[in-house]
Amino acid sequence: MPFTTMHLKILLPFQIFTDKIGVLRIVAETRAGSFGLLPNRLDCVAALEPGILIYETESDGEVLLAVDEGVLIKTGSDVLVSVRRAVNGADLGHLRDTVAQEFLILDELEQSMRLVLMKLEAGFLRRFTSFQHD
Repeated sequence: MPFTTMHLKILLPFQIFTDKIGVLRIVAETRAGSFGLLPNRLDCVAALEPGILIYETESDGEVLLAVDEGVLIKTGSDVLVSVRRAVNGADLGHLRDTVAQEFLILDELEQSMRLVLMKLEAGFLRRFTSFQHD
């Protein structure tokens, strides 16, 4: 039986950000580029990049969200999106700035922190092994 709408649920680490029924279409961004989902598309899984997620309902019209990296899973008429952060917005330019300033810059900070932690761990292990050999 063909579906006419989808059920979209967007999850953040500690809460449900959006739970919408009657979704007509969804557009999301991956490393390969943007792609669209319609109700009868085959089931799929996609890794999302930080960017703009768009969904449309009859009651709300087109809704724009800035989302961080995550995963999109479509099974039947259910679409589950799990991301680290999400922000509502009406202005596409403002949302693009939000993605660039908050999500991508924070990712760079996280990467530099991970690099520092890796160096600390490596230094600790070197000193620990030299301590064992003495």
